[in-house]
Amino acid sequence: MPRPHIPNALRRLVIERARGLCEYCLVHQDDRPESHQIDHILALKHGGETVNDNLALACAVCNNYKGADLASIDPFDRSIVPLFNPRTQNWHDHFRLDAARIIGLTPTGDARRRSCYISTMKNAYTSARN
Repeated sequence: MPRPHIPNALRRLVIERARGLCEYCLVHQDDRPESHQIDHILALKHGGETVNDNLALACAVCNNYKGADLASIDPFDRSIVPLFNPRTQNWHDHFRLDAARIIGLTPTGDARRRSCYISTMKNAYTSARN
């Protein structure tokens, strides 16, 4: 599927709203070797649109790990849980920063670790639900 054109004004809005941070792992774009990307939260293949409410700024690793996924498996009870949506959910309700570690607070927070940059960083992620 070809990449959709994202108008410059919409691209700027997404970047400014996120203050240059990946909306999934909070890594600033200045701290990554590659540029952050505009992510379709609900992928185009699932009927998502290229509109403000469906776009998030994502580091390349988070965007690639997430792909078109909508949900993951909770590592504790094996239930299906939706992935974190930065347009409808508050990051701090699902995660907590402890120095450079991201702590998952909810099933959504715990599921996110397997579809995001934080899962690639040794000892960067833990769960408060252990």
